[in-house]
Amino acid sequence: MKMAVDGCVQLLSSVHRHWARRYLALLLVLITLGGSLLKARLPLADSYFANRRNALNVYFVKFSWGWTLGLLLPFVLISNYFVQRDVLFAVRRITSCVVGTAIWFFSTSFFHVIENLTGECYEPQNMTVLHTFENLYACKKHGHLWLGFDISGHSFLLSYCVLIITEEIAVMNELHKVEQKPRNAAVTLIKSLYIALNALLLLWVWMFFCTAVYFHEMPHKIIGTALGISAWYGTYGFWFKKPFSPGLPPEIGRKKESED
Repeated sequence: MKMAVDGCVQLLSSVHRHWARRYLALLLVLITLGGSLLKARLPLADSYFANRRNALNVYFVKFSWGWTLGLLLPFVLISNYFVQRDVLFAVRRITSCVVGTAIWFFSTSFFHVIENLTGECYEPQNMTVLHTFENLYACKKHGHLWLGFDISGHSFLLSYCVLIITEEIAVMNELHKVEQKPRNAAVTLIKSLYIALNALLLLWVWMFFCTAVYFHEMPHKIIGTALGISAWYGTYGFWFKKPFSPGLPPEIGRKKESED
């Protein structure tokens, strides 16, 4: 069992080191464009994943930030501590999750504001405009349909989650180099969280693909994906390199120092 886990960790680490961290953002862009074109040009067959009530959408995607945060918090804390042997460094790195939570909250709130400002309320049966309801919340509360510019929250959040997971699990490349290994229980926990995060990453990529193929309009998905990638790059590609920031994971931080 231990050999199987170690082999899985080594394989995943190699994939991330040589492929995922280089090309994942580009893959997300291609999925958004390709899936949107497929949805626009071809009649799509009925699919379980085309139903918004499918189990993965209801129990996972709807709570995607919660799932991501629930696995990232312990992984970032434990793995960063055992690489650096510095509690303050590990706590500082945990604030990257706080930053991510703030980005998630304010971005999704902003999307609702845009949809509210650009939309109108319709009676679902005959699509008559109902001027009585002047905002999204009152309209939906009374069972009507609000149509506005609906930036895809799924395209935004799933792309953002995928990219930050990829950044944070890069620390595994350093854990193999640490001479003083943590106790077996801690090693097992770190590797288990690492494998779980990779499984979650694959699920998010798949549901991101389903969003691109089955839901939203092309402009909504393109803008959502662009904002997700921008949020990732603005933090890990720019701000987290600065002294007054949560900082980068050890493997990435050392690489940036050697480049400088």
